[in-house]
Amino acid sequence: MSNPGRVAAEAARRELKGRHVLMMLIAFFGVVFSVNGVFLAQALQTYTGVVSVEPYVKGLKYNDRIAAGERQAKLGWHETLSLGVDGAISLAIADDGGRPVRGLKFVGSIGRPSTNSRDRAVALVETDPGRYVARTTALDEGTWVVAFEATSSDHGADPVYRLRRRIWLKH
Repeated sequence: MSNPGRVAAEAARRELKGRHVLMMLIAFFGVVFSVNGVFLAQALQTYTGVVSVEPYVKGLKYNDRIAAGERQAKLGWHETLSLGVDGAISLAIADDGGRPVRGLKFVGSIGRPSTNSRDRAVALVETDPGRYVARTTALDEGTWVVAFEATSSDHGADPVYRLRRRIWLKH
């Protein structure tokens, strides 16, 4: 038979005490704070928080930007943009009659939407009438933002056409 004194001593030894609860709480919150610290460090390293480099100047030029968008819409141009995982960028521009738009000079960038650390400057070259291409290094899977501005000798130094597109690449 079992010894009642021994059972009572073993039960007292396994009893949940205040110091056990305290240690569990400290361990729980220690894990929570550690994980939060890792996430916070990663967030601060990958996103600077800067949305616009010169927000005041951009705000002053807001009406000019709206007018430029209206001028672009009146042109009636439409584009076909393709982006390959190998870094090939192709842009075809046609007017409202389907005729290729020639003689534009496109400059811009491609990068991730959440950080500018991987942005790449890109200049498109016209290879066929109305077709502009560029090649950059291979692109990883995920979301990319492509932004281009085109100037034309017919319209002076101001951009005649702007394109900003978010593209999802999948291998």
